[in-house]
Amino acid sequence: MLHLSCVSGCKSSMTTCFRALCCKGPPPARPEYDLVCIGLTGSGKTSLLSKLCSESPDSVVSTTGFSIKAVPFQNAILNVKELGGADNIRKYWSRYYQGSQGVIFVLDSASSEDDLETARNELHSALQHPQLCTLPFLILANHQDKPAARSVQEVKKYFELEPLARGKRWILQPCSLDDTDALKDSFSQLINLLEEKDHEAVRM
Repeated sequence: MLHLSCVSGCKSSMTTCFRALCCKGPPPARPEYDLVCIGLTGSGKTSLLSKLCSESPDSVVSTTGFSIKAVPFQNAILNVKELGGADNIRKYWSRYYQGSQGVIFVLDSASSEDDLETARNELHSALQHPQLCTLPFLILANHQDKPAARSVQEVKKYFELEPLARGKRWILQPCSLDDTDALKDSFSQLINLLEEKDHEAVRM
């Protein structure tokens, strides 16, 4: 009887394992979010996105019109539409805003005063645009590895983010190509904001 009981127990255990292996479906699909990435030429948009996609820096070419990259993360896939930042392109940015679920704005924290003023004006326009004003914003103060880089606090004050973006979902983070972990953490924070917005939409 002891022997039969042992065999029965083994068979039962094998059946349980078999069912667990066979009935286990594929892992749940990661949510995908459509984002728009804007910033002046030279701010480093293309290089940062290429870094996140593990692309060779030798293959990076500045975006003149627009490009789309699928940036994979453990808990989401970000479909990022990057728009060129040249003077003759920026006036068409708003044509590509439709369908966006979040915004990435990249600025060169070591740029000239004139370029920084232009970047501030463009960010203000984006934050107030009807198609973007309710979306989460990730604002990246890039080129922090350069000697002339302004700190996050300096950028926040100069861009007047506290009064302008009050009540909006936004994150301002320092970044550079040298610190991939910090860059990924910034995007993880953006994904959290996107998920929160999703959950709010479901509750409504």
